[in-house]
Amino acid sequence: MEQLQTLFSQHIDELNARAKTIMVRENISTLVIHSGQPHRQFLDDMDYPFKVNPHFKAWVPVTDNPNCWVIVDGVSKPTLVFYRPVDFWHKVPDEPNDFWTDAFNVVLIQKADHIAEHLPQDVSRAAYIGEHIDVADVLNIGLRNPEELLSYFHYHRAYKTDYEMVCLREANRLAVKGHQAAKAAFMAKKSEYDIQMDYLQAIKHTENEVPYGNIVALNENAAILHYTMLEQVAPTTFESFLIDAGANYNGYASDITRTYAYEDNEFNTLIKALDAKQLELINTIKAGVSYVDLHLAMHEMIAQLLNEFEIVNLDAQTIVEKGITNTFFPHGLGHFLGLQVHDMGGFMSDETGTHVAAPDSHPFLRCTRVIEPRQVMTIEPGLYFIDSLLEELQATDNNQYINWKKVAAFKPFGGIRIEDNIIIHQGHVENMTRDFGLE
Repeated sequence: MEQLQTLFSQHIDELNARAKTIMVRENISTLVIHSGQPHRQFLDDMDYPFKVNPHFKAWVPVTDNPNCWVIVDGVSKPTLVFYRPVDFWHKVPDEPNDFWTDAFNVVLIQKADHIAEHLPQDVSRAAYIGEHIDVADVLNIGLRNPEELLSYFHYHRAYKTDYEMVCLREANRLAVKGHQAAKAAFMAKKSEYDIQMDYLQAIKHTENEVPYGNIVALNENAAILHYTMLEQVAPTTFESFLIDAGANYNGYASDITRTYAYEDNEFNTLIKALDAKQLELINTIKAGVSYVDLHLAMHEMIAQLLNEFEIVNLDAQTIVEKGITNTFFPHGLGHFLGLQVHDMGGFMSDETGTHVAAPDSHPFLRCTRVIEPRQVMTIEPGLYFIDSLLEELQATDNNQYINWKKVAAFKPFGGIRIEDNIIIHQGHVENMTRDFGLE
């Protein structure tokens, strides 16, 4: 705990330094960072599950308390205004007393509108960072999510502090436990719903605490990229299992995917082959390489598999040139990871927010940045048999090169995705997911 406290203190020093730089540049006096407010469900007296502002949890590892604020001037110790209402309906959050509290001047408020008493007298050059612009209006805060400020923070968010790396490793450790429990549940022939329950039990999260809706897909459901149905009745036959699921630690996310075959068959061999290609690609990653080039290299590897498994009757280079790999690997190679599952800054070439778009032929790629030390990202190649994309392929001239009999044999398995979470260091790549024992 003492080490975590030291790392967190250094983390706040780094955030303060970033804040000071951009505040001086943009003539901003104060940052007023809002945790957020509950959203009431339509025609109801209940709120949707609360999701905290990622800019707030960058400073404070509190993810479940609305109406809180961080006030920053870039020089002094930041102030945390912490909401503790008088409330007999709900559990009132405990007064902050953890490894991170010494980094703040902590002020408690009992009513949300009491934040006005703790703002600087002059807020004309203060910047509100948050979702609820109406609140900024009421408080007369002069600037609301200024683009130059957000671009600067989003660009630099790609460079993780040592504290953030500790949190991301722990999020991976937790998720690996869940994945191991989920694999065991699949081999025990449980339903998607029951596999999900075993996963959540293993990581000690509720459904609202995981960083995104888990994808728990059996058989052909693995071909649906964002499948979230969770069927409660187990299928009559068990062919394959794809799970894309993460965990949270202090507001930082993991995002891991594995695919399994129930029997040792050709689909299982294909899984192992894609797994080997994923690790081969990771071994090539180093500072200075474009993430776009990694994505294109993965398409070449997918083409090799399509040729090797006689899915496409062409050599690998021609498969890529004809764009056939896009049918079987339609999404991007991965994305930045951190406070958000798809963390900010992946399309920025500089701290002013200059946008670098994905190639026209690969529009779903979520990162175009040059790889540098301290970046954290996912590497998640896939190979799928998706009805709608196969139908589109069948309507093209490339139809003649496809072994449709082999495609039909693989379709009941849905598809494959293998996803690891990695940290870029100077001279090597740390694979957090594999380091915690997930094969």
